[in-house]
Amino acid sequence: MLTGRRFVAGLVASALLIAGCERPAADRGQQQIRPDWRVVTLPMPAGPDGRPMLRDAVTCAGRWYLVGAIGGVDGATRPAAWTSADARNWDAVRLVPNSYYGERAILYAVGCRQGRIAVIGAKAGGAHGNPRVRTWRQLPDGALVEVSAAFELYGGPAAVNVSRVAGGPDGWLIAGGRESGAAVWRSPDAADFQLVENAPRLASDVELRTSATDALAVDDGWLVGGSGRAPGRADHDPFVWWSPDGSTWNRIPLPATGSDEAVHRLVRVGDAVLALGARGTTFGAWRLADPTAGGGPAVRGGAAAGDGWRAAAGFGVADAGMIAGVEAVATYDDRVLAATVAAEGHRLWTSDATAERWSPVALPVAVPAGGETAASIAATSGQVVMVTDDGRESRAWQAVLSSTF
Repeated sequence: MLTGRRFVAGLVASALLIAGCERPAADRGQQQIRPDWRVVTLPMPAGPDGRPMLRDAVTCAGRWYLVGAIGGVDGATRPAAWTSADARNWDAVRLVPNSYYGERAILYAVGCRQGRIAVIGAKAGGAHGNPRVRTWRQLPDGALVEVSAAFELYGGPAAVNVSRVAGGPDGWLIAGGRESGAAVWRSPDAADFQLVENAPRLASDVELRTSATDALAVDDGWLVGGSGRAPGRADHDPFVWWSPDGSTWNRIPLPATGSDEAVHRLVRVGDAVLALGARGTTFGAWRLADPTAGGGPAVRGGAAAGDGWRAAAGFGVADAGMIAGVEAVATYDDRVLAATVAAEGHRLWTSDATAERWSPVALPVAVPAGGETAASIAATSGQVVMVTDDGRESRAWQAVLSSTF
C-alpha cells in the first residue's frame, strides 16, 4: 500500500542524504514543550470499512479540514476527508470521484483559498506502478469533486513529482517537477489546471538543475521553494522563485553553506516569510523580513535579489542514511510550527517569527520514520490539530498552545 507521503516527491526529489552529527546549539538543552494533546474522534465515511490514513491538515475560513484515505485490510484504499468548526467535533466530507484512480486515491496535500479547499491525491498504478495524480475542488455544498485531467498533465514520461497546492488572490498554484526541472500548475478556480514547464529561470538550464517542493501566495504574486544543483557539484543549494502571474519566474538564491541544502516548505508568519528545509546536518530556516507588497524587490529578484533573505537558526538533527525533510508548517499568532522527519522519526518544533530560537514540542504519540508513517499540523489562534500515522494506527489530535514560549 502506498501512502500520500510517497507521492510528495517534491520532498523526496530535493531531500538529502545527510550525515549525522551531534545536536546543534539551537536544539541542545532546550526544554521540550508538552501540550495537552487530546485525541479526537473521526466518523467513518460511507463505504467499505478500514483504518484512517491521515496525511494533511489545514484551516480555512474558520473551519478545519483533514485529508487522507481509508485503508482496507486487503490493501485497497479510498479517498477520505473530514471537517470541523471547533477542532473537536468532526464530520466526514462527501467525496465525488469520477475515475478508477480517483476512487482509490490517497489525499496527501490540501490548500485554502477564499473559504474553499483544493486537494491533491494519488494512487500508484499502471504498468510501472507510478502515482496517478488527481486533484479535487470543493463545491458550494462542501463536497469534494475529482477534477478530470488528461493523463500527461501530471503523469507521463516527463513526470517527476506533484508536491503542494496553495491558494491566493489570483487562484491556485501547485508546485512540483518534471524531467525539465521545477514546474508549476496554475488555475483560477481549481477546476482546470495548466502546466507551466520549461519556464525560463524556473526550470533547469545549463547553470542549475532545479526542483520545487512548495508554493506560497504573496501580495504581488507567488513564491515557490526548492533547490538547485550546479553542474559538477554533488550538493544542492536552497532557492526560491518569485512570479507575478505563475508563468514568468525570477530565480533567487538563498544564503548557502556549501552543504546539501533545500527549501521544503514556505510560510508567512507575522511580517516575515520563512523558508524551511534541510541545511546540512540540521534542519534550518531562511527569513525574509517585512516583505513589502508580498516581498518587494527582495522577492522580485534582480542584482541584489538574495539580499533580503537571511539564514536563521538551525534546529534538530538529520541522521545519517535517512532522507530528511520539513514535511509540514503551520502558524498561529506570531509563531510557527514545523513538523520534520529524519532517521530518529517524526518531530515537531516551534519558534517565534524570527526563527532564531527553536523549541521541541512533544508529539502526542511516537511516530517512527519510514514505511507508511506520516505527520502533519494545522493551527490558528493557539489551537492546533495534528495528524499522525505510525504505520498501524492513524489519529487526529487537538491541543491549545501558548504564544509566549
